[in-house]
Amino acid sequence: MTYTLNDVKELSGEDRYDYFLTVAAEQRELWILINDKQEFLKLYSDELELETLLVWPSADLATQYAQSASEALSAKSIALPQFFMKWVEGLEADHLQVNVFPNDTDDAWIMTAKELKSELQDVINSAF
Repeated sequence: MTYTLNDVKELSGEDRYDYFLTVAAEQRELWILINDKQEFLKLYSDELELETLLVWPSADLATQYAQSASEALSAKSIALPQFFMKWVEGLEADHLQVNVFPNDTDDAWIMTAKELKSELQDVINSAF
């Protein structure tokens, strides 16, 4: 099924997560937001008492999310091999979770970087 940007943004958290896995596995990349100092966007949730790295399946979706930010942010691609080999370990060491494909609602899909790596590898491996 083909979705428009607005369609995808309106999906439930679980459906956005499934969409993310499919697109990221096909494209072999995920997207984050960075500021002008090359620092990646992370959010702290008082309610959950945790910090998360936000990731999207495309530059367009990440950029659209950034429009509501108080600072200038730009989308940056991370190739999945780089995410698997470097980012996962760093995120785990820094106790950062991953917020997969957030939108303007509180319907978030949060998991550890190791869990996301495993899920992405499963999708990639099932494609063969």
